[in-house]
Amino acid sequence: MPEDVFVKVVLKPGKEQSVRRLHPWIFSGAIRKIHGNPAEGEVVEVFSADSEFLAMGHYQIGSIAVRIFSFQQVKPDTDFWNDKISKAFAVRQSLQLAGNENTTVYRLVHGEGDGMPGLIVDYYNGLVVMQTHSIGMFLIRDQLAAAISKLYGPALKSIYDKSENTLPFKANTGAKNGFISGDLARVEVQENGYRFLIDVTTGQKTGFFIDQRDNRQLLKHYAAGKEVLNMFCYTGGFSVYALGGGAARVDSVDSSEQAMELTRQNVEANDMNNGRHNAITADAFGYLSDIKDTYDLIVLDPPAFAKHQDALNNALQAYKRMNAKAIEQIRSGGIIFTFSCSQVVSRENFRKAVFAAAANTGRHVRILHQLTQPPDHPVSIYHPEGEYLKGLVLQVE
Repeated sequence: MPEDVFVKVVLKPGKEQSVRRLHPWIFSGAIRKIHGNPAEGEVVEVFSADSEFLAMGHYQIGSIAVRIFSFQQVKPDTDFWNDKISKAFAVRQSLQLAGNENTTVYRLVHGEGDGMPGLIVDYYNGLVVMQTHSIGMFLIRDQLAAAISKLYGPALKSIYDKSENTLPFKANTGAKNGFISGDLARVEVQENGYRFLIDVTTGQKTGFFIDQRDNRQLLKHYAAGKEVLNMFCYTGGFSVYALGGGAARVDSVDSSEQAMELTRQNVEANDMNNGRHNAITADAFGYLSDIKDTYDLIVLDPPAFAKHQDALNNALQAYKRMNAKAIEQIRSGGIIFTFSCSQVVSRENFRKAVFAAAANTGRHVRILHQLTQPPDHPVSIYHPEGEYLKGLVLQVE
Protein backbone atom coordinates (compact mmCIF):
# COMPACT_ATOMS: atom_id res chain seq x y z
CA MET A 1 0.00 0.00 0.00
CA PRO A 2 1.43 3.44 -0.91
CA GLU A 3 2.51 5.84 1.77
CA ASP A 4 0.86 8.78 0.03
CA VAL A 5 -2.46 10.00 1.37
CA PHE A 6 -5.04 10.36 -1.41
CA VAL A 7 -8.49 11.89 -1.40
CA LYS A 8 -11.17 9.24 -0.90
CA VAL A 9 -14.16 8.99 -3.22
CA VAL A 10 -17.01 6.96 -1.73
CA LEU A 11 -19.67 5.47 -3.98
CA LYS A 12 -23.37 5.13 -3.34
CA PRO A 13 -24.62 1.69 -2.23
CA GLY A 14 -24.78 -0.67 -5.21
CA LYS A 15 -22.79 1.63 -7.51
CA GLU A 16 -19.60 -0.38 -7.06
CA GLN A 17 -20.78 -3.18 -9.35
CA SER A 18 -19.37 -1.68 -12.56
CA VAL A 19 -16.01 -1.16 -10.85
CA ARG A 20 -16.00 -4.77 -9.68
CA ARG A 21 -16.52 -5.66 -13.36
CA LEU A 22 -13.36 -3.59 -14.06
CA HIS A 23 -15.05 -0.79 -16.00
CA PRO A 24 -12.57 2.11 -15.88
CA TRP A 25 -15.00 5.01 -15.44
CA ILE A 26 -16.74 6.36 -12.33
CA PHE A 27 -19.67 8.60 -13.22
CA SER A 28 -20.43 11.60 -11.05
CA GLY A 29 -23.92 10.31 -10.28
CA ALA A 30 -22.46 7.19 -8.63
CA ILE A 31 -20.56 9.19 -5.98
CA ARG A 32 -22.00 9.57 -2.48
CA LYS A 33 -19.21 11.58 -0.89
CA ILE A 34 -15.75 12.98 -1.54
CA HIS A 35 -13.51 13.35 1.53
CA GLY A 36 -11.78 16.56 0.63
CA ASN A 37 -11.67 18.88 -2.34
CA PRO A 38 -9.54 17.27 -5.05
CA ALA A 39 -8.13 19.40 -7.82
CA GLU A 40 -8.91 18.37 -11.35
CA GLY A 41 -6.42 15.71 -12.43
CA GLU A 42 -5.52 14.73 -8.86
CA VAL A 43 -5.08 11.04 -7.97
CA VAL A 44 -7.95 9.72 -5.84
CA GLU A 45 -8.89 6.40 -4.27
CA VAL A 46 -12.35 4.93 -4.82
CA PHE A 47 -14.18 3.05 -2.04
CA SER A 48 -17.51 1.25 -1.83
CA ALA A 49 -20.25 2.43 0.54
CA ASP A 50 -19.02 -0.12 3.09
CA SER A 51 -15.43 1.22 2.94
CA GLU A 52 -13.91 -1.45 0.69
CA PHE A 53 -11.09 -0.23 -1.57
CA LEU A 54 -12.01 -0.51 -5.25
CA ALA A 55 -9.64 1.46 -7.47
CA MET A 56 -7.35 4.44 -8.07
CA GLY A 57 -7.68 7.02 -10.79
CA HIS A 58 -7.57 10.63 -11.90
CA TYR A 59 -10.35 12.93 -10.69
CA GLN A 60 -12.07 15.08 -13.27
CA ILE A 61 -14.94 17.56 -13.20
CA GLY A 62 -17.75 16.35 -15.43
CA SER A 63 -19.91 13.32 -16.14
CA ILE A 64 -16.95 10.95 -15.92
CA ALA A 65 -15.61 11.90 -12.50
CA VAL A 66 -12.82 9.34 -12.13
CA ARG A 67 -10.80 7.59 -14.83
CA ILE A 68 -9.32 4.47 -13.27
CA PHE A 69 -5.70 3.49 -13.99
CA SER A 70 -5.38 0.77 -11.30
CA PHE A 71 -7.72 -1.59 -9.49
CA GLN A 72 -5.04 -2.13 -6.84
CA GLN A 73 -3.58 0.25 -4.28
CA VAL A 74 -0.36 1.38 -5.90
CA LYS A 75 2.10 4.25 -5.80
CA PRO A 76 1.63 5.97 -9.20
CA ASP A 77 5.26 7.02 -9.46
CA THR A 78 7.86 6.87 -12.23
CA ASP A 79 8.30 3.09 -11.91
CA PHE A 80 4.53 2.57 -12.14
CA TRP A 81 4.20 4.51 -15.43
CA ASN A 82 7.41 3.01 -16.84
CA ASP A 83 5.88 -0.42 -16.27
CA LYS A 84 2.59 0.60 -17.90
CA ILE A 85 4.34 1.96 -21.00
CA SER A 86 6.65 -1.07 -21.22
CA LYS A 87 3.71 -3.48 -21.11
CA ALA A 88 1.98 -1.56 -23.91
CA PHE A 89 5.18 -1.74 -25.97
CA ALA A 90 5.45 -5.49 -25.37
CA VAL A 91 1.98 -5.92 -26.87
CA ARG A 92 3.08 -4.04 -30.02
CA GLN A 93 6.15 -6.25 -30.21
CA SER A 94 3.93 -9.34 -30.03
CA LEU A 95 1.88 -7.88 -32.90
CA GLN A 96 5.14 -7.56 -34.90
CA LEU A 97 4.65 -3.81 -35.22
CA ALA A 98 7.43 -2.47 -33.01
CA GLY A 99 10.72 -3.03 -34.83
CA ASN A 100 9.03 -3.82 -38.16
CA GLU A 101 10.93 -2.06 -40.97
CA ASN A 102 7.98 -2.55 -43.32
CA THR A 103 5.60 -0.69 -40.97
CA THR A 104 7.16 2.15 -38.97
CA VAL A 105 3.95 3.73 -37.68
CA TYR A 106 1.70 2.31 -34.97
CA ARG A 107 -0.21 3.21 -31.81
CA LEU A 108 1.81 2.62 -28.65
CA VAL A 109 -0.88 3.51 -26.08
CA HIS A 110 -4.62 3.35 -26.68
CA GLY A 111 -6.26 4.78 -23.56
CA GLU A 112 -8.51 2.36 -21.69
CA GLY A 113 -7.42 -0.52 -23.92
CA ASP A 114 -3.96 -0.27 -22.37
CA GLY A 115 -5.10 0.63 -18.86
CA MET A 116 -4.25 4.32 -19.29
CA PRO A 117 -7.54 6.20 -19.73
CA GLY A 118 -7.15 9.61 -21.29
CA LEU A 119 -3.81 8.89 -23.00
CA ILE A 120 -3.03 8.31 -26.68
CA VAL A 121 0.54 7.77 -27.88
CA ASP A 122 1.40 7.21 -31.54
CA TYR A 123 4.82 6.29 -32.94
CA TYR A 124 5.94 7.70 -36.31
CA ASN A 125 9.36 6.32 -37.24
CA GLY A 126 11.27 7.97 -34.39
CA LEU A 127 8.74 10.72 -33.73
CA VAL A 128 6.20 10.18 -30.93
CA VAL A 129 2.97 12.13 -30.59
CA MET A 130 1.24 12.24 -27.20
CA GLN A 131 -2.37 13.30 -26.92
CA THR A 132 -4.03 13.62 -23.52
CA HIS A 133 -7.82 13.59 -23.15
CA SER A 134 -7.87 13.95 -19.36
CA ILE A 135 -6.34 16.51 -17.02
CA GLY A 136 -4.73 13.75 -14.96
CA MET A 137 -2.68 12.51 -17.91
CA PHE A 138 -1.91 16.05 -19.03
CA LEU A 139 -0.43 16.92 -15.63
CA ILE A 140 2.00 13.98 -15.76
CA ARG A 141 2.92 14.34 -19.43
CA ASP A 142 6.59 15.00 -18.62
CA GLN A 143 6.69 11.80 -16.54
CA LEU A 144 5.07 9.87 -19.38
CA ALA A 145 7.46 11.40 -21.89
CA ALA A 146 10.40 10.30 -19.73
CA ALA A 147 9.05 6.74 -19.73
CA ILE A 148 8.71 6.81 -23.52
CA SER A 149 12.23 8.22 -23.92
CA LYS A 150 13.61 5.46 -21.71
CA LEU A 151 11.75 2.86 -23.75
CA TYR A 152 13.02 3.89 -27.20
CA GLY A 153 16.43 5.29 -26.25
CA PRO A 154 18.45 7.01 -29.02
CA ALA A 155 16.00 5.83 -31.71
CA LEU A 156 13.57 8.48 -30.45
CA LYS A 157 14.10 11.86 -32.15
CA SER A 158 11.15 13.93 -30.86
CA ILE A 159 8.10 13.86 -28.60
CA TYR A 160 5.29 16.20 -29.59
CA ASP A 161 2.40 17.00 -27.25
CA LYS A 162 -0.81 17.52 -29.24
CA SER A 163 -3.33 17.99 -26.42
CA GLU A 164 -4.47 21.56 -27.01
CA ASN A 165 -7.77 20.57 -28.61
CA THR A 166 -8.42 17.25 -26.84
CA LEU A 167 -8.56 18.32 -23.19
CA PRO A 168 -11.88 19.21 -21.51
CA PHE A 169 -12.61 22.77 -22.63
CA LYS A 170 -13.67 23.89 -19.15
CA ALA A 171 -10.37 22.92 -17.56
CA ASN A 172 -8.56 26.16 -18.45
CA THR A 173 -5.19 24.42 -18.62
CA GLY A 174 -3.72 26.86 -21.10
CA ALA A 175 -2.38 23.85 -23.00
CA LYS A 176 -0.57 24.56 -26.24
CA ASN A 177 0.66 22.03 -28.74
CA GLY A 178 4.43 21.80 -28.73
CA PHE A 179 7.56 19.70 -28.43
CA ILE A 180 8.45 18.07 -25.13
CA SER A 181 11.76 16.98 -26.63
CA GLY A 182 13.43 17.42 -30.01
CA ASP A 183 12.00 19.43 -32.90
CA LEU A 184 11.32 16.89 -35.65
CA ALA A 185 7.82 17.66 -37.00
CA ARG A 186 7.87 16.06 -40.46
CA VAL A 187 8.78 12.45 -41.05
CA GLU A 188 8.35 9.74 -43.65
CA VAL A 189 6.84 6.48 -42.44
CA GLN A 190 6.14 3.15 -44.04
CA GLU A 191 2.93 1.20 -43.68
CA ASN A 192 2.89 -2.29 -45.21
CA GLY A 193 5.69 -1.07 -47.47
CA TYR A 194 3.91 2.09 -48.67
CA ARG A 195 5.45 5.50 -47.96
CA PHE A 196 3.55 8.35 -46.30
CA LEU A 197 4.71 11.86 -45.44
CA ILE A 198 3.54 13.01 -42.02
CA ASP A 199 3.47 16.47 -40.47
CA VAL A 200 2.28 16.03 -36.89
CA THR A 201 1.89 19.76 -36.27
CA THR A 202 -0.73 20.27 -38.99
CA GLY A 203 -2.31 16.86 -39.53
CA GLN A 204 -5.66 15.72 -38.12
CA LYS A 205 -5.69 13.45 -35.05
CA THR A 206 -2.02 12.82 -34.31
CA GLY A 207 -1.01 13.17 -37.96
CA PHE A 208 -2.34 10.07 -39.73
CA PHE A 209 -5.29 7.69 -39.50
CA ILE A 210 -3.32 4.75 -38.16
CA ASP A 211 -6.52 2.90 -37.25
CA GLN A 212 -7.35 2.10 -40.90
CA ARG A 213 -4.14 0.16 -41.61
CA ASP A 214 -5.69 -3.32 -41.82
CA ASN A 215 -8.77 -2.03 -43.66
CA ARG A 216 -6.59 -0.34 -46.27
CA GLN A 217 -4.80 -3.65 -46.78
CA LEU A 218 -8.15 -5.40 -47.29
CA LEU A 219 -9.23 -2.80 -49.83
CA LYS A 220 -6.07 -3.45 -51.82
CA HIS A 221 -7.28 -7.00 -52.53
CA TYR A 222 -10.51 -5.67 -54.08
CA ALA A 223 -8.93 -2.90 -56.16
CA ALA A 224 -7.49 -4.65 -59.23
CA GLY A 225 -8.97 -3.20 -62.43
CA LYS A 226 -11.53 -1.13 -60.51
CA GLU A 227 -12.65 2.48 -60.93
CA VAL A 228 -12.29 3.70 -57.33
CA LEU A 229 -13.70 6.66 -55.42
CA ASN A 230 -11.98 7.52 -52.12
CA MET A 231 -14.35 9.95 -50.44
CA PHE A 232 -13.10 12.07 -47.48
CA CYS A 233 -9.62 10.97 -48.58
CA TYR A 234 -7.58 13.16 -46.16
CA THR A 235 -3.97 11.98 -46.75
CA GLY A 236 -4.94 9.48 -49.44
CA GLY A 237 -4.19 6.28 -47.53
CA PHE A 238 -6.92 4.25 -49.21
CA SER A 239 -5.97 5.80 -52.56
CA VAL A 240 -2.35 4.65 -52.30
CA TYR A 241 -3.41 1.11 -51.41
CA ALA A 242 -5.98 1.02 -54.25
CA LEU A 243 -3.34 2.13 -56.74
CA GLY A 244 -0.93 -0.43 -55.28
CA GLY A 245 -3.59 -3.09 -55.78
CA GLY A 246 -3.88 -2.32 -59.47
CA ALA A 247 -6.90 -0.02 -59.65
CA ALA A 248 -7.62 1.26 -63.16
CA ARG A 249 -8.41 4.74 -61.78
CA VAL A 250 -8.63 6.34 -58.35
CA ASP A 251 -10.46 9.60 -57.69
CA SER A 252 -9.56 11.10 -54.29
CA VAL A 253 -12.13 13.61 -53.02
CA ASP A 254 -11.93 15.94 -50.01
CA SER A 255 -13.27 19.41 -49.26
CA SER A 256 -9.85 20.48 -47.93
CA GLU A 257 -7.25 21.64 -50.43
CA GLN A 258 -4.59 20.96 -47.79
CA ALA A 259 -5.76 17.34 -47.63
CA MET A 260 -5.65 17.08 -51.40
CA GLU A 261 -2.06 18.34 -51.43
CA LEU A 262 -1.11 15.68 -48.87
CA THR A 263 -2.77 13.04 -51.03
CA ARG A 264 -0.85 14.21 -54.10
CA GLN A 265 2.43 14.09 -52.16
CA ASN A 266 1.77 10.57 -50.90
CA VAL A 267 0.86 9.31 -54.37
CA GLU A 268 4.10 10.86 -55.66
CA ALA A 269 6.12 9.36 -52.78
CA ASN A 270 5.04 5.90 -53.91
CA ASP A 271 5.83 6.57 -57.61
CA MET A 272 2.16 6.14 -58.54
CA ASN A 273 1.65 9.37 -60.48
CA ASN A 274 1.04 7.62 -63.79
CA GLY A 275 -2.26 9.13 -64.87
CA ARG A 276 -4.44 6.77 -62.84
CA HIS A 277 -4.99 9.19 -59.96
CA ASN A 278 -7.14 12.33 -59.79
CA ALA A 279 -7.22 14.71 -56.81
CA ILE A 280 -10.58 16.49 -56.56
CA THR A 281 -11.41 19.24 -54.08
CA ALA A 282 -15.18 19.13 -53.60
CA ASP A 283 -17.96 18.90 -51.04
CA ALA A 284 -18.61 15.24 -50.29
CA PHE A 285 -22.39 15.20 -50.37
CA GLY A 286 -22.45 17.37 -53.46
CA TYR A 287 -20.03 15.09 -55.27
CA LEU A 288 -21.95 11.95 -54.27
CA SER A 289 -25.12 13.34 -55.81
CA ASP A 290 -24.00 12.78 -59.40
CA ILE A 291 -21.82 9.66 -59.80
CA LYS A 292 -24.30 7.24 -61.39
CA ASP A 293 -22.50 4.10 -62.68
CA THR A 294 -19.10 5.83 -62.45
CA TYR A 295 -17.38 3.63 -59.87
CA ASP A 296 -16.87 -0.07 -59.07
CA LEU A 297 -15.45 0.57 -55.59
CA ILE A 298 -16.31 3.41 -53.19
CA VAL A 299 -14.69 4.25 -49.84
CA LEU A 300 -16.78 6.29 -47.38
CA ASP A 301 -14.57 7.21 -44.42
CA PRO A 302 -15.98 10.49 -43.07
CA PRO A 303 -14.83 12.37 -39.97
CA ALA A 304 -16.87 11.76 -36.83
CA PHE A 305 -20.40 12.98 -37.50
CA ALA A 306 -21.15 12.79 -33.75
CA LYS A 307 -18.68 13.50 -30.97
CA HIS A 308 -21.36 13.78 -28.28
CA GLN A 309 -24.55 11.89 -27.49
CA ASP A 310 -26.78 14.87 -28.27
CA ALA A 311 -25.59 14.78 -31.90
CA LEU A 312 -26.36 11.08 -32.37
CA ASN A 313 -29.65 11.36 -34.27
CA ASN A 314 -28.30 13.90 -36.73
CA ALA A 315 -25.21 11.74 -37.26
CA LEU A 316 -27.27 8.63 -38.01
CA GLN A 317 -29.28 10.57 -40.57
CA ALA A 318 -26.04 11.76 -42.19
CA TYR A 319 -24.70 8.19 -42.40
CA LYS A 320 -28.02 7.10 -43.90
CA ARG A 321 -27.99 9.83 -46.59
CA MET A 322 -24.36 9.29 -47.48
CA ASN A 323 -24.65 5.52 -47.82
CA ALA A 324 -27.93 5.75 -49.74
CA LYS A 325 -26.27 7.97 -52.35
CA ALA A 326 -23.39 5.52 -52.77
CA ILE A 327 -25.54 2.36 -52.81
CA GLU A 328 -27.97 3.88 -55.28
CA GLN A 329 -25.32 4.95 -57.78
CA ILE A 330 -22.50 2.39 -57.66
CA ARG A 331 -22.17 0.05 -60.60
CA SER A 332 -23.82 -3.37 -60.38
CA GLY A 333 -21.51 -5.74 -58.51
CA GLY A 334 -19.72 -2.81 -56.93
CA ILE A 335 -18.03 -2.80 -53.52
CA ILE A 336 -18.49 -0.15 -50.80
CA PHE A 337 -16.18 0.25 -47.80
CA THR A 338 -18.21 2.36 -45.35
CA PHE A 339 -17.13 3.51 -41.87
CA SER A 340 -18.07 5.37 -38.73
CA CYS A 341 -15.39 6.58 -36.31
CA SER A 342 -17.90 8.16 -33.87
CA GLN A 343 -17.62 6.55 -30.44
CA VAL A 344 -21.23 7.46 -29.59
CA VAL A 345 -22.47 5.59 -32.67
CA SER A 346 -22.74 1.92 -31.70
CA ARG A 347 -22.00 -0.90 -34.11
CA GLU A 348 -25.71 -1.75 -34.07
CA ASN A 349 -26.82 1.84 -34.76
CA PHE A 350 -24.36 2.19 -37.63
CA ARG A 351 -25.52 -1.06 -39.19
CA LYS A 352 -29.16 0.02 -38.87
CA ALA A 353 -28.37 3.32 -40.61
CA VAL A 354 -26.70 1.48 -43.50
CA PHE A 355 -29.60 -1.00 -43.61
CA ALA A 356 -32.08 1.87 -43.89
CA ALA A 357 -29.97 3.41 -46.66
CA ALA A 358 -29.92 0.14 -48.60
CA ALA A 359 -33.65 -0.46 -48.12
CA ASN A 360 -34.46 2.94 -49.57
CA THR A 361 -32.60 2.12 -52.78
CA GLY A 362 -34.28 -1.25 -53.33
CA ARG A 363 -30.99 -2.83 -54.48
CA HIS A 364 -29.73 -6.19 -53.25
CA VAL A 365 -26.85 -5.62 -50.81
CA ARG A 366 -24.61 -8.20 -49.15
CA ILE A 367 -22.30 -7.66 -46.17
CA LEU A 368 -18.94 -9.21 -47.05
CA HIS A 369 -16.91 -8.02 -44.06
CA GLN A 370 -17.53 -6.34 -40.71
CA LEU A 371 -14.55 -4.18 -39.83
CA THR A 372 -13.08 -2.55 -36.75
CA GLN A 373 -9.86 -0.96 -35.53
CA PRO A 374 -6.53 -2.83 -35.64
CA PRO A 375 -5.00 -4.64 -32.63
CA ASP A 376 -2.69 -1.76 -31.70
CA HIS A 377 -5.96 0.05 -30.86
CA PRO A 378 -7.07 -2.63 -28.38
CA VAL A 379 -10.48 -2.66 -26.72
CA SER A 380 -10.69 -3.65 -23.06
CA ILE A 381 -13.33 -6.35 -22.77
CA TYR A 382 -14.60 -4.43 -19.73
CA HIS A 383 -14.89 -1.18 -21.71
CA PRO A 384 -16.83 -1.81 -24.93
CA GLU A 385 -17.03 1.95 -25.50
CA GLY A 386 -13.42 1.70 -26.70
CA GLU A 387 -14.56 0.10 -29.96
CA TYR A 388 -15.07 3.36 -31.80
CA LEU A 389 -14.29 2.35 -35.40
CA LYS A 390 -17.04 0.45 -37.20
CA GLY A 391 -16.99 -0.58 -40.83
CA LEU A 392 -18.85 -2.68 -43.37
CA VAL A 393 -17.80 -3.95 -46.75
CA LEU A 394 -20.87 -4.18 -48.97
CA GLN A 395 -21.47 -5.74 -52.36
CA VAL A 396 -24.28 -4.11 -54.33
CA GLU A 397 -26.09 -5.82 -57.21
